[in-house]
Amino acid sequence: MARFRRLLGFVVGVAVLAGYSLSVNASSVAEIQKGMTDKQNKLNAENSNLSGLQSEAEALEQEIADLDSEILNLMTDIAVLEDQIEVKVGEIAEAQAEYDEAKATEIEQYEAMKIRIQYMYEMGETNYLSLLISAKSMSELLNKAEYVEQIYEYDRKKLEEFQEITKKVEELKIALENEKAELEDQKAALNDQKAMLDELIEQKKAQAADYAAQIAESRKRAQALKDQIAADQKKISQLQEEERKRLAAEAAKKAAASGNVGQTTATIITNATGSELGKQIATYACQFVGNPYVHGGTSLTQGADCSGFTYRVYADFGYSIPRSSSAQTTCGTAVDYANAQPGDIICMPGHVGIYIGNGQMVHASTPSGGIKIGTCTFKPVIGVRRIVN
Repeated sequence: MARFRRLLGFVVGVAVLAGYSLSVNASSVAEIQKGMTDKQNKLNAENSNLSGLQSEAEALEQEIADLDSEILNLMTDIAVLEDQIEVKVGEIAEAQAEYDEAKATEIEQYEAMKIRIQYMYEMGETNYLSLLISAKSMSELLNKAEYVEQIYEYDRKKLEEFQEITKKVEELKIALENEKAELEDQKAALNDQKAMLDELIEQKKAQAADYAAQIAESRKRAQALKDQIAADQKKISQLQEEERKRLAAEAAKKAAASGNVGQTTATIITNATGSELGKQIATYACQFVGNPYVHGGTSLTQGADCSGFTYRVYADFGYSIPRSSSAQTTCGTAVDYANAQPGDIICMPGHVGIYIGNGQMVHASTPSGGIKIGTCTFKPVIGVRRIVN
């Protein structure tokens, strides 16, 4: 009959848990999860927008790099043209000097020729005739006539030579000046092209700065959504933990009210000094007295070993403690055995149990003893760990 009453208490507890899962907390969790879904959709859209902005910004940066390279090439071409113009200026200066020299020689020759012609005209034909008649022989006559002709031919020939030189030098100078003008036109065209590219780069850099601002804002929005989602997840975890604790406490109260925990045990727990939550945990654990001990098990109904029993009881109240008995000797807060309260874990060499008061504990003892209530001194107590206050 006692076994049946314990089973009935457990079934009632499960029913309470199922009913409670439809409480306001469950509704709140659903609402938060719906909000999280909406925020996650917004985050996905924002991440997609951010990815697009980053791709466009990278393409723009590449355009700027290409323009920088093009400007560098233009500057190189301009420098080459400037060198060529400088050479042309030097060549033009040399041609000008040659022209000036040739022109001066031409003028000098022309003036000399004019003087000789003037002299011959001033002498008149009589003087020329006298010069020829004065010849003592035909040979001398011919020589004097030839001499006069040679002077005239010499002057005319030299004048023509200097005129030709002057003309060629002038043509060279004009050609050089034309080449210089063409180089300067090319330089001006390149400078215009560079100015256009400089303006284009400034526009691209302004666009890049705008993209950078958009990316920064997009990242801020994405981070804000991530923070909101994380806060929602934390809130859900808190609500779920509160729900587990309420459900476990309610199940413990239901079990006590149904008589699943003996009157003497209930009195021991009630009269003991300690927190209400610790007493609820102790009461909840006692309803499983009589269930089997199973090595490696963590089921309160189908069977558990000593650490599996304490592990599962605390898990039902939303607390995570280590699974092994050795690890449980270091969890929570250490207290003296003299100050042990219901819900504390009693630690012995290779064994653990849950203190209920009056020097007793509920524990999964041995395969033959199962889950039962016994004294805390059947083994040396090596520590007491408090999980809840």
